[in-house]
Amino acid sequence: MQMDEPGLIEDSAKEIFDAEWTCSPVEPLAVRHPSLTPADAYAIQEAYAALRRRAGARLVGRKIGCTSKAVQELFGIDTPDYGQIFDDMVVEDGGSVAVADLIQPMVEPELAFLLAGDLRGPGVIGSAVLEATASVAPCLEVIDSRILGWQVGFVDTVADNGSSSRCVLGEARRVPELDLAAVEVEMSRDGEVVTRGRGDAALGHPADSVAWLANALAEFGHGLEAGDYVLSGSLTTAIRVQPGNRFAASFTGLGDVSIHFT
Repeated sequence: MQMDEPGLIEDSAKEIFDAEWTCSPVEPLAVRHPSLTPADAYAIQEAYAALRRRAGARLVGRKIGCTSKAVQELFGIDTPDYGQIFDDMVVEDGGSVAVADLIQPMVEPELAFLLAGDLRGPGVIGSAVLEATASVAPCLEVIDSRILGWQVGFVDTVADNGSSSRCVLGEARRVPELDLAAVEVEMSRDGEVVTRGRGDAALGHPADSVAWLANALAEFGHGLEAGDYVLSGSLTTAIRVQPGNRFAASFTGLGDVSIHFT
């Protein structure tokens, strides 16, 4: 770590934790702390996760962000990152989320992997991910930022738990013959199609995206475990949310998933 400000890791984690629960965004960390490194940002994320666990949340998986060119261009970030998924972030298929409980939400369609085996890097490749996968589910991720106005640089979104907020998982299916890179998705808002994409938008193949995560986690002494859900990254750009919106996504060979915002 390069920071010379004592207590900044814990203080920043508490600031993001409080911002999430009070729905009050904070100024970008990178602007206020120019020396913040990616390693520092992941340390802040871990400290934030510890606060979430202390408050009663249980880790159920991970999410990968900034895997598609469309999302990278949207936020001006050219490197994937990851965040942590807790049990209180998972919404049932067709369920509702109150916009008042969020700050500046957006929706992305993704593929979610349910792991049957552990994956620990370095050296994990896509074929190993497929061998360790029990099933794949259609997914909508609701991203949100505790950083004011989505003014996020890489270290901001990393520290902010990968800008994660909620996720909706459809029916998980065993799909041994399905080419996940060729899966097509169509996402609608209030019945009107707003974006389309393919599985290969996630780092060329969603399984390669999960492999990237397993190897990235290894740098910090972590791994993926059997039973984890892994959101493999958006297949399109992210679409902003307004109260009353209903988002639905249809994936070839995998089915549908939806969420309503009140």
